[in-house]
Amino acid sequence: MACVIERADQLVLDYVSKAADAAHGVLRQDHRLDFVQRLRARIESERSGSEDPKVVARVLARFGDPAALVEREARRLSSGGEVPRIQAEPEVRPAESDTAVFPRVVDDVPPGVARGMREARERLTGRTERGLPFAGLRRAVMAGANPMATGGRDARTVVKGHPREVLAIGLLLLAALLVPMSLPSVAIFQVPVIVWAAGAATVLTSDSWSFRDRMIGIGAPMFGYGVGGVVIGALRVGGESGLSAFLAQFYAVSGIMFMIFTGLGVVWLAYRLWDLS
Repeated sequence: MACVIERADQLVLDYVSKAADAAHGVLRQDHRLDFVQRLRARIESERSGSEDPKVVARVLARFGDPAALVEREARRLSSGGEVPRIQAEPEVRPAESDTAVFPRVVDDVPPGVARGMREARERLTGRTERGLPFAGLRRAVMAGANPMATGGRDARTVVKGHPREVLAIGLLLLAALLVPMSLPSVAIFQVPVIVWAAGAATVLTSDSWSFRDRMIGIGAPMFGYGVGGVVIGALRVGGESGLSAFLAQFYAVSGIMFMIFTGLGVVWLAYRLWDLS
């Protein structure tokens, strides 16, 4: 139930954040803040306390494109002067004059069609952004200073929205950190291997990452341990000869290579999670 409520609230936050982004550079700062406050209050009024994501999505669809609301507000300010300011927590009465700023709209478009149009616009926007180099990384950096620049998303919202993926990343990191520790084996398996296997299984069951991303995330540690250990071990053998000398060098560096490549895999998974969320 908590997840459903969080998803409904996140839909509202995403919509208001898009409106705030569209208003940037169009409305003055004080007008923009007032506009966002009145929009949020009007959405909450239309929502009527519903925590059902489908109901909230239909309400937002009836409001239409956030950019169109910003254009309407800009025209109103340029032609009619200052709009009476609504307090941050207004008492919304649908029948009174303050609703003229965001009038009650009629469902002249079927909810399913409106939702499909909105999803299509979001896909096109996301596709355009992903076409830019390191778009996800730039959005992650911008979110630290201004979450509105990333549609209201920051690290906290991504973590709350993807608990399984965060758990998987945490398990992989824990497996790497346990490598230098001398822990007793469980049956015939080392503890870091068990923790890594749990993290890899969690990654494989995720539906947020693509198959390619999942393979990179769980394959990087194995690649580092196997290929990296062999290559670096062979380079470290030097003038020594024999299998025992090679194995000694392999075991000396393979754990370090496992840690390094696990870190690289985790960075990739975290980057893709941000980019795709």
